[in-house]
Amino acid sequence: MALELKGVSRTVEGRGHMHPTDLLLEKGTVDVLLGPTLAGKTSLMRLMAGLDVPTAGRILWHGQDVTGLRVQDRQVAMVYQQFINYPAMSVYDNIASPLRLMGRSRTEIDRAVHETAEMLKLTPMLARKPLELSGGQQQRCALARALVKGAGLVLLDEPLANLDYKLREELRAEIPRIFEASGAIFVYATTEPEEALLLGGNTAALWQGRVAQFGPTPQVYRQPVDATTARVFSDPPMNFVPVVKTGHRLNFGENANAPADGAFADLPGGPYLAGFRANHLEINRHSGNAVEFSCTLAVSEITGAETFLHVDHGRERWVALVHGVQEIAPGAALSVWLDPAHVYLFDEAGRLVTPAAYAVAA
Repeated sequence: MALELKGVSRTVEGRGHMHPTDLLLEKGTVDVLLGPTLAGKTSLMRLMAGLDVPTAGRILWHGQDVTGLRVQDRQVAMVYQQFINYPAMSVYDNIASPLRLMGRSRTEIDRAVHETAEMLKLTPMLARKPLELSGGQQQRCALARALVKGAGLVLLDEPLANLDYKLREELRAEIPRIFEASGAIFVYATTEPEEALLLGGNTAALWQGRVAQFGPTPQVYRQPVDATTARVFSDPPMNFVPVVKTGHRLNFGENANAPADGAFADLPGGPYLAGFRANHLEINRHSGNAVEFSCTLAVSEITGAETFLHVDHGRERWVALVHGVQEIAPGAALSVWLDPAHVYLFDEAGRLVTPAAYAVAA
């Protein structure tokens, strides 16, 4: 069982909502659509579900062309950010409602409802109304109603976005177990790289209606094929700075340079774009090879155990994630350090030419 998109695109009033897309999603997989707001996640899901018809391309399910098939004629279920439950019905009746519409027998409905409720830890709440549940329980009820149908494709459009932090963490821990028990193809949209890493499976990094990269989640994170994917799959977004390779040196400007050894040794001389994540900038030198950059603090955000330092380096605004509470006044001059082993190099077109050494070794 597989869902395959072949050259699928969608244009609305002359504007491209989705550029030509090829994707193959296999049975039993978790496939994350990762990207910022308006990246095309919901547009892609609507095409998969049959809510929208592609302008070009084909959608195949089990090898059969379902491009023009209505959503109600497909094996698909969808869960949204909002808790879409019937408030006047009990949790039991909410879960049972799609099966009743399908004309299933009372015995079959009862068995399916109890099996699904047990999987989602809703059995003690079956007699309650949705408004008597917590936010996390309400979202589990909506998820149960989607799963009980036995759909081969389950689409979740940022299902945890409206929950508070504690409930999000609770459901994030439960959802992989639910996915594994179901055996369906799950497509999960999120704006948060951390959520994609927690869910695992595969990730499609989206940017402005394009799938920049698709593959196993750890691989997409560690070895982004281009600067766009690296930017999407970093939180805060990846930092960048121009660099020039001259001979056996990497010159970052303002006397900041490093040996061009290891993966950098065989690169042709010339300009590149260096990328590095926030947690790899340090305010104390820990590596003998670390490059020093003179910066000015713009803003600091103390989160408790960590501090985000927004620093200006020339025209570049970087974010450093450092341990502990760092009480540094805005406008203060400070040095930040970067180990070249954590640097990704991209060519002038934004394509990855050397992954970070630590990423290859990981």
